[in-house]
Amino acid sequence: MRFLLTSGGVKNKSIRDALVDLLGKPIADCNALCIPTAEYGHPWCTPASVWRFISGHTPAPMCDLGWKSVGVLELTALPSIGEDRWVPWVRQADVLLVDGGDAMYLCHWMRQSGLANLLSSLPEIVWVGVSAGSMVMTPRIGDYFVNWRQPGEGDKTLGLVDFSIFPHLGHPDMPENTMADAERWAAGMRAPGYAIDDQTALKVIDGAIEVVSEGHWKRFTPCLPK
Repeated sequence: MRFLLTSGGVKNKSIRDALVDLLGKPIADCNALCIPTAEYGHPWCTPASVWRFISGHTPAPMCDLGWKSVGVLELTALPSIGEDRWVPWVRQADVLLVDGGDAMYLCHWMRQSGLANLLSSLPEIVWVGVSAGSMVMTPRIGDYFVNWRQPGEGDKTLGLVDFSIFPHLGHPDMPENTMADAERWAAGMRAPGYAIDDQTALKVIDGAIEVVSEGHWKRFTPCLPK
């Protein structure tokens, strides 16, 4: 599986070019499924913000990039309809567009729905995440970002990449996301980490990481023993 892990969506030409490279063909030739599930777990999100993501009226460009088709995959519905219905939808998609919100809530429903187990059999599909939609792919998010909590799950996420992410670095509406905050977050992590702003993305192919940025970012090395 190939990843484009963003903080704020496909915000600039560099990130868009990286997306096209991962897809291997023009955006207009690709079928997308968008996943809004993480929004329902975060106290800042509302039904209106879910609609804005799906309809392409969000500051994080994703669904409005000119796809051949866009469908909605709501993970909380999948356990009730059976894999014979939804697995073909995922296999036919070129890209999954995964919104932000609460990373632990998203992780829980990826496991409950079966999507987490399916991903290893989808080597050609591209995962494009925004904020929590990116963080869910990491080994841990850190207690700093845990809001919704399932008993026993802590801050561990899927671990499909081997680094953690501190998103929205320096965002004007998030005064708690300064570089100093990122450094404190990194001090408690056991894996390498990246603090990235909304003009930055992490492109991952077969474990190889490329930072794609027209903004600001910093890589942190582990401070604690594994």
